[in-house]
Amino acid sequence: MKPNYFAVIFSNFLIDQKDPAYQKFSNQMQDEIQTTPGFLGMETYRELTGKGVTISYWESKKAIQQWKENAEHLLEQQYGKSHAYSRFELKICRVERAYEFKATDKN
Repeated sequence: MKPNYFAVIFSNFLIDQKDPAYQKFSNQMQDEIQTTPGFLGMETYRELTGKGVTISYWESKKAIQQWKENAEHLLEQQYGKSHAYSRFELKICRVERAYEFKATDKN
């Protein structure tokens, strides 16, 4: 991805990592977000402590707002607030510079 896109960083703490309703919602959202206009990609991590971080990448703030207002996503947000998360934090950032390193084969 060329720089000048947006990253949404969602840090959270699950109350119960084995909650079947949360797992269902999470899987549905991962499928739903793939077809959302302006969505560029996503990384997600979960520690054994229940702390999780999901970083999603977007073309614009407008695309982020449209995802926030998605009907299915609104249902998940409500479930997260009332049942799944003990706390969470969301940050929206502009990515102005990005680079990566890949090790080469050293035969």
